[in-house]
Amino acid sequence: MLQFLLLEAGSGINVGDIIFQLMSFLILLGIPVVLIFIFSKARRKRNNRLDRIEEKLDQLLAEKEPKNKGE
Repeated sequence: MLQFLLLEAGSGINVGDIIFQLMSFLILLGIPVVLIFIFSKARRKRNNRLDRIEEKLDQLLAEKEPKNKGE
């Protein structure tokens, strides 16, 4: 039985083999693309959060500044 399968596999290229190779190749290329996308999204989110914190800090400092000048 095993010899029969080995002989059949060596006779040519099967459509299933081509599909498997293409899927493997796409997965191999897709993993780095997904990782880059995740890291860039996390970085963008962190930068947006830092920008909001900076704006809030500037606003608080601006509100506090006139009070100090009046004293």
